[in-house]
Amino acid sequence: METRFQILNGQRFHIRRWGSSDLPPLLMLHGFPEYGGAWADLAPHLASHFHCIAPDQRGYGQSWAPEGVGQYATSELVSDMIALVEGLDTPISVLGHDWGAAVAYGLAMFRPDLVGRLIIANGVHPVPFQRAMASGGAQSAASQYINALRAPDAATHFAANNFTRLESFFRHGMGLDWLSDDRMEDYRTEWARPGRLNAMLNWYRASPLVVAKPGEPCTDLPRLPVERLMVRCPHLLLWGSDDKALLPEATDGLEDFAPDLTRVDIPGTDHWLHHQKPEAMAQAIIEWTDG
Repeated sequence: METRFQILNGQRFHIRRWGSSDLPPLLMLHGFPEYGGAWADLAPHLASHFHCIAPDQRGYGQSWAPEGVGQYATSELVSDMIALVEGLDTPISVLGHDWGAAVAYGLAMFRPDLVGRLIIANGVHPVPFQRAMASGGAQSAASQYINALRAPDAATHFAANNFTRLESFFRHGMGLDWLSDDRMEDYRTEWARPGRLNAMLNWYRASPLVVAKPGEPCTDLPRLPVERLMVRCPHLLLWGSDDKALLPEATDGLEDFAPDLTRVDIPGTDHWLHHQKPEAMAQAIIEWTDG
């Protein structure tokens, strides 16, 4: 692994890389509450096929963390990655997990000229996810944690006692045998950087997605520009079916927005599949891209 800082849109971003720069680029976008180093389990298994590029996204790790909720609108987050990708030979492959999937989808939908292949690992397209969260059903119930993360005092709450509550949130309901004490310290180091935790939480606050109360469907949703939210490139969805935060119903109807979609389940995994079974995940990616 190599690390360096790079200026994107006039701001400094921290980027990790694996594999020869002569190989096809694969942009790897992490989610909450991780950072670019979260790909260290998976990237070595892909580095013989791809030049893996894993930035700390805006507000995370050692990258730029501006103040203000509006700085974390999806358009701003996608803009950072457009600046990174435009410096590469395009179109590239993009892999997104969790919140990184939102940015990956944004790249594929709004700059299809830059993205040749889209890979999503336990992440969601905005339309099927909004429909599921608005239904008042199981996904609505599973998404109630979002309200706690959007609270004005969430950073203070989750940082208390050396991030004990954030660690509990991280561990809740998931298979985290991979999360050793040493690795947990690495996460705490990243979370403790000045302003980072509040910046990370601003991703949730800036999102327009509505979370219905269980049993109380929302019908007055803001209109999503469905016609602009198509994924035209080949799309691979990797899924850990034991995920407690993102349920399978959050991807219902995805084929309507991604006509060239391939779904692959990674057995015995949940939301953290890239840590739990990186070899199986890498094999699925390589077989799909070589197919």
